[in-house]
Parts: sequence; C-alpha cells; structure tokens
Amino acid sequence: MRIARFSIDGNVAFGAVEGEGPDGLVLDIIKGIPYGDFELSGTKVPLTKVRLLPPVLPNKVVAIGRNYAEHAKELGNEVPEVPVAFFKPTTSVIGPGDTIEYPSFSNELHHEAELAVVIGRMCREVPRERVKDVIFGYTCANDVTARDVQQREKQWARAKGFDTSCPLGPWVETELDPTDLTIQATVNGEQRQLGRTADMVRSIEDLVVHITEAMTLLPGDVILTGTPAGVGPLNVGDEVAVTIEGIGTLTNRVIKRG
Repeated sequence: MRIARFSIDGNVAFGAVEGEGPDGLVLDIIKGIPYGDFELSGTKVPLTKVRLLPPVLPNKVVAIGRNYAEHAKELGNEVPEVPVAFFKPTTSVIGPGDTIEYPSFSNELHHEAELAVVIGRMCREVPRERVKDVIFGYTCANDVTARDVQQREKQWARAKGFDTSCPLGPWVETELDPTDLTIQATVNGEQRQLGRTADMVRSIEDLVVHITEAMTLLPGDVILTGTPAGVGPLNVGDEVAVTIEGIGTLTNRVIKRG
C-alpha cells in the first residue's frame, strides 16, 4: 500500500494512494495516522487536487555514509569497518515538488539518491529477526550534500544538515521487498546515478540493529541507507529526480537561497 501525506484546503491528512498513471491516482483519506492498524474513510480525492507533503515528519533522520563500495571509492574513501551514522535535522526535510535551496556557504552541491526506511513503531535494541516488525515502509530520499563543506570541515552536520537538504517522497510503500531494487537519479532528465540496493555493503537489518543498539527509534523516524556511485553537482535551476523501483519518483528543483 502507498501511504501519502498531503494538504487540501488548509488541512493535513494521510491517504492511501490508489490507481495508476499521473491522472488516475486518487487518495482514500485515512482516519487518524497510519502507524499500526488504521481505517480508510472511503472519502477519495484526486491526487491532482492536493499538495503532497513529506510522507512523514520524522523525530530524527539517521543517515548512513559509504554503504555502497563504488560510491566510497569514487570519493577516495574506504568502506568503513563499522557503519558511519550521522543525523539530518527535521528542518532539513522537504517533500516532493518542494525546492532545494542552494546554501550560501557552499559552491559544490551534490545529489545522493537513497532508499529511505520509515520506522513504524517505537523500538530499541531490535534483534535481527524482528527488524521487519518495526518497519512501516520505504520511500525515496535525496541526501543533498554540500560536498566542499563536507571535505573542508570533516564533520558533516552543516554539509548534510542544512535546511531543505533531505527531500523525501513521494509516498511510503508499505509492501515492498527492498533487497534488490533499481535506484537512480537524473538531473534535468540526464541519468547520473544507477545502482541496485543489493549492492549495499550492510543490509537494512544490519543498519536497524546497529542504530537501535544506541538509540530509540520512534514511529515516523527515517533511516537513509546510503547512495550508489555517480553523485555529482547540482546547480541553481536544475531539476533532480530520484526514482526507486516499486516506489516511485521524487522530484525537486534547486533554487538560490533567498
């Protein structure tokens, strides 16, 4: 099931996405929030009549660096012995169609297409055999990075945590096998990244176990699982799209930070 978060007439709600094709999609409004058991209201609105929002509002985004060997190699890095985790703040999160603001303190902005894991229940110290039980679903993400700042400061908080640096969407797919999906990024229609989730160094199970050894994850929290090779520059005016097999496409445009 595809679960979207949207606004219409000043109201925000969740809905189940039904139908196919850009003009054939409708949202069946969900009663309440979608974590756990929920009911569909039967009230349906065309997707063209709403504004899609980030599919979740996470308490935290936990991102993993260098989880694809070829990406680590292209930036001159080794695959780390243990997963490299960092945070992106909630203020970095934007939705499909929202604009990425080119930060004034950077001259080298990069796209990073990633599979995002959305957590469905509060969890801590999750054993490997229970990982699937705590996952709500999956969505597309773009870990937008100020590469020059990352290299210069050696600490990733500003380089990867600036406002608008974490596009998510267009919705959460709750019924998906994430182990071998095509993941790609295009800029102005030109393919930049093309990989498969099967090439992750560490699996989603590995990452959930590793993260929850240290911290509690809450419903709506997001784990970014790393990016395949092919990262590259974004310029003001560019349209960047992340497409993941079985989920959909997340599209954003880059503007000058005003």
